[in-house]
Amino acid sequence: MTARPKLLVAIAGVTTDVGKTWVGAALLEQLRTSGRRVAARKPVQSYEPGTLTTDAHRLASASGEDPTSVCPPRRWYPLAVAPPIAAAHLGLAPIMLRDLLGELEWSTDVEVGVVETVGGVRSPLADDADSATFLRALDADRVVLVADAGLGAINAVRLCIDVLAPASITVFLNRFDGGNDVHRANLEWLRERDGLTPVTTVDDCVASVLRRSGLGLSDPGGRLSE
Repeated sequence: MTARPKLLVAIAGVTTDVGKTWVGAALLEQLRTSGRRVAARKPVQSYEPGTLTTDAHRLASASGEDPTSVCPPRRWYPLAVAPPIAAAHLGLAPIMLRDLLGELEWSTDVEVGVVETVGGVRSPLADDADSATFLRALDADRVVLVADAGLGAINAVRLCIDVLAPASITVFLNRFDGGNDVHRANLEWLRERDGLTPVTTVDDCVASVLRRSGLGLSDPGGRLSE
């Protein structure tokens, strides 16, 4: 990995299709709008054949980059299963953790780098690593753990936090509805019983990431940080 950004943020999910890419893109857009120099990376992606807009496209649109800068073309696998399984079915070489880490390249002027993993934290990302293993090797300054706000959120968050320990984690309860009793109860439980500080909006997520980075990256206008 070259020229590590001043602040490196990883996006992980408690499961697949929980909104990791949406959250990552929203963070990038918010940071970019506030004047930050940002970049996105998706070390590897698998997707349905014929898909016109992949995760790399969505992240690139938010960061102002080319999709092939977000995810190297050799790491695009057109089969909607875990990347190492897709590679094997497509007759391609095994995916190794050291290679994915070595392929992460950053410009020297990037202030905030956002790296999105695949699936849930125990989903295979390479033949020799799941997303959790990748995150430990990446050693990001902050991990944003995305969970659905509804039923199962508490269990999913607890399990993933245990796996990711001792990473610094911001829990993002996605699709949160303040009028939903279950959503509110899950939020309160995670706060009061588990001592977490879950966020439910992009603004609060950005503020949490910047405020807790310890790297002097407060919001220029003071709108997003304490």
